[in-house]
Amino acid sequence: MIGLTAPADAAEPSGVHPGPMSRQDALARADALTALGRQMFFDPSLSASGKQACSSCHDPNHAFGPASASPVEMGGANLDRPGVRAVPSLRYLQAAPAFTEHFYDSEDEGDESVDNGPTGGLTWDGRADHGKDQARIPLLSPFEMGNKDEGDVVAALGKAPYADAFKAAFGADVFEHPQDAFDAAVEALGTFEQSSADFYPYSSRYDAFLAGKAQLSAQELRGRMLFEDEAKGNCASCHLSEPANDGEPPQFTDYGLIAIAVPRNPAIPANADSSYVDLGLCGPMRTDFKGRTEYCGLFKTPTLRNVALRKSFFHNGYFHTLREAVAFYASRDSDPARWYPKKADGTVDKFDDLPKAYWPNLNTDPPFNGKKPGDKPALTDAEIDDIVAFLGTLTDADQAGQ
Repeated sequence: MIGLTAPADAAEPSGVHPGPMSRQDALARADALTALGRQMFFDPSLSASGKQACSSCHDPNHAFGPASASPVEMGGANLDRPGVRAVPSLRYLQAAPAFTEHFYDSEDEGDESVDNGPTGGLTWDGRADHGKDQARIPLLSPFEMGNKDEGDVVAALGKAPYADAFKAAFGADVFEHPQDAFDAAVEALGTFEQSSADFYPYSSRYDAFLAGKAQLSAQELRGRMLFEDEAKGNCASCHLSEPANDGEPPQFTDYGLIAIAVPRNPAIPANADSSYVDLGLCGPMRTDFKGRTEYCGLFKTPTLRNVALRKSFFHNGYFHTLREAVAFYASRDSDPARWYPKKADGTVDKFDDLPKAYWPNLNTDPPFNGKKPGDKPALTDAEIDDIVAFLGTLTDADQAGQ
């Protein structure tokens, strides 16, 4: 549970920092915060515009991801400020570990000595470790909900129809302490985002298949085999597809960060400035690894659960169909002219959104596998179709028909 015990330096228990409590009281508090966080999540009054809620970009009917095909969403006080990255889904983040530069959990490989490198955290660059940390970002971002500071958020909360419920959960005087009130707000949002029914129901047809309660078609089974085949798709090397040793359903991510050089997206306004480059883990939005060149170009590996619902893919939303996204993996290096623009001299501007100094960071495992232009791609068109069919089995039951 999030925020159920007081920090070590808390002077005394309070509504915001209640201190140690019984399991029964902790569960009751979590239920209350979940209900409160749910109200906040759908409340547009918490934005500077008064028109944008968390749910505006994280639509529950699209697995808490964007409903639109736009690579970025608009925000700010007048809803005229474009974002710089595609909006990720908030589903299946509950097990993401805190960010670390060296992750040694190699249960799937049977060798815990393997250093998997930068792993964990939330957001595309892993800069927030917990749901309450992540919730701070959109509330205060100038191109998202656009509040000037924590005080603006607290003022809106004090006028909300659930203000009394907020005081009941965090103390009658909570609004007299703006920083505490803001911390309470993001705790409530983070607690809501741990709600299993909303955020990790494990209700897909693939989950039913793993439980022996559903069948996959012949094409879907072929796609699963290709997805897991280390010499073909090799998708499962990052998007883990088998239950963990403890029986936990597969998350379809290893929570790692990886560089794959998705083409630069001219539809993102920030990219009109040729000097602007989004380098993920080494900045510009994450600042603690600025100058760490070995991290430039690395972005979080997202879960593939509900991926068939998406209308834009990767951190910059460059691709708009799931088939294109899979095909890019299959032929990034064997057919770069298919994906990257041409320079003035007619040559292919390969890896056009990643400065050449950082090309050594690029992943070259299969299906890339050191291929050269003109080589046979790792997957045929029919095999790509099979993988896409398999990925369609990862859609949760409550999302069917969306």
